Amino acid sequence: MDIIQFPINTLNNFYEISGVEVGQHFYWQIGGFQVHAQVLITSWIVIAVLLGSAAVAVRDPQIVPTGAQNFVEYVLEFVRDLARTQIGEEEYGPWVSFIGTMFLFIFVSNWAGALLPWGIIKLPHGELAAPTNDINTTVALALLTSVAYFYAGLTKKGLGYFGRYIEPTPILLPINILEDFTKPLSLSFRLFGNILADELVVAVPVSLVPLVVPIPVMFLGLFTSGIQALIFATLAAAYIGESMEGHH
Repeated sequence: MDIIQFPINTLNNFYEISGVEVGQHFYWQIGGFQVHAQVLITSWIVIAVLLGSAAVAVRDPQIVPTGAQNFVEYVLEFVRDLARTQIGEEEYGPWVSFIGTMFLFIFVSNWAGALLPWGIIKLPHGELAAPTNDINTTVALALLTSVAYFYAGLTKKGLGYFGRYIEPTPILLPINILEDFTKPLSLSFRLFGNILADELVVAVPVSLVPLVVPIPVMFLGLFTSGIQALIFATLAAAYIGESMEGHH
């Protein structure tokens, strides 16, 4: 009985650890599931900003772009160049929208967390912050990336895609399988860790010296936030290109 009881107790301990939380959270009950309301609220705000900006920019398109249309076309061209570089000239087209969505959502989320005064919106528990400040968001984005590159590889090569696990030698099969687990892990924890660390670095000087001193730190945070969005989008495109053998 003691031998059987040991793994049961171990599983119970892991379950208790999984319930540990940092800070307070505001929850909603949706269909029997408990979700973080802060993340949903800020994510919807970011999505609304992106959709609203796109609608305003293209509501009256001109042959010679000006103003907002010019900016939107510049961003689109930037995303196209990124996808073309990482995926390849022949295959990048269908993936521009996916890479662009990832880049813009993360970029706007990071900047929203750094610039918007979320603290003035009071919640019953917790407070609003950037969606990417929550590990659930970054894990979801990383899993979407994993699904995307599996889909790209299977669409391009069929079941032959799985032959890459035994290349260049079957001895590397465990390592190649492990790689598919480490990719989403690295994507999610890199983004989450950097955004969380940036907010903590800004919060400390703001609490100690509210004026002047935190401003350079906030500008540095804006820069690193943009870099993190670029890194995530670049790696996502690189993984998709690798699965289709693009230019790799």
